[in-house]
Amino acid sequence: MLERPVDILTLFPVRKNKHQKQAFRDAVAAYVGTLGYESRAEKGGFGSQNLVIGDPETAEYLITAHYDTCARLPFPNYITPCNFAVFLLYQLLMTAVMLLASLLPGIAVGLVTGNPEVGFLVWYGLLIATIAGMLAGPANPTNANDNTSGVVTLLEIARTLPENQRSKVCFVLFDLEEAGLIGSAAYRKTHKTATDSQIVLNLDCVGDGDHITLFPTKKLKKDRKKLTALYRACGYFGEKSILVREKGFSVYPSDQANFPYGVGICALRKGKLGLYLSRIHTKKDTVLEQTNVNLLRAALTTFVSRDAVQ
Repeated sequence: MLERPVDILTLFPVRKNKHQKQAFRDAVAAYVGTLGYESRAEKGGFGSQNLVIGDPETAEYLITAHYDTCARLPFPNYITPCNFAVFLLYQLLMTAVMLLASLLPGIAVGLVTGNPEVGFLVWYGLLIATIAGMLAGPANPTNANDNTSGVVTLLEIARTLPENQRSKVCFVLFDLEEAGLIGSAAYRKTHKTATDSQIVLNLDCVGDGDHITLFPTKKLKKDRKKLTALYRACGYFGEKSILVREKGFSVYPSDQANFPYGVGICALRKGKLGLYLSRIHTKKDTVLEQTNVNLLRAALTTFVSRDAVQ
């Protein structure tokens, strides 16, 4: 039984296969039920099931996080969301590594057999297997940041949100984010009218880093009323901060991209190449800072409670 949101780290550390996900959803549904919330699972494409907590049609805000566990990779998913050159170069490098890792065996087989077609088939098969392994390979059992941190923070907000404010918010735990934002795409399709105007606050990798950054979508940036309201969730808290990334290059690949007024929320570290996210998808993903959870819980609860967009 789930008694505290942080217990997910030990009780449900992996949420990859059908049975693991079902056990997790059942436990969360029971937990939010003790808090007075109604919840239900919504089916989507490719067997995805989102857990919806609250009323998705009447809420003003969605607070979301994906709960599925990524596959473990031999290298981290290194993201520099504010540095275009490094972001692009890293993606190209990873693509080149995948191509080369499958191409060399294909060339070898073609040379040994004297049949280039056989070599091509080997290369193509290995490439498909590599991509499949990245999406559906063995689960990464250490996923404190990606995305147990988002799930824990979402549930902490649900736990502490005043009862007279709960009708404003619907909490959604998305499935199959790691396979290509499938769960959130299904949710958007099902609730298109409501989500045309809702601000979607998407928590993804918020547990490891001092620079908590809010990445609004292009449409949200153009809506000065909504964007100005978003700044009310920001501030500096000792060595940590919560800030909106409004100007300059920014890209954060997560579920908020499926919504007009989406906000990607993550915690970043700062280095010579700027703000970055690392360690995820590897055995080093072990950090979930409670301070980050507390800061976001307070900031987003205040944001919702102050009728910020009204």
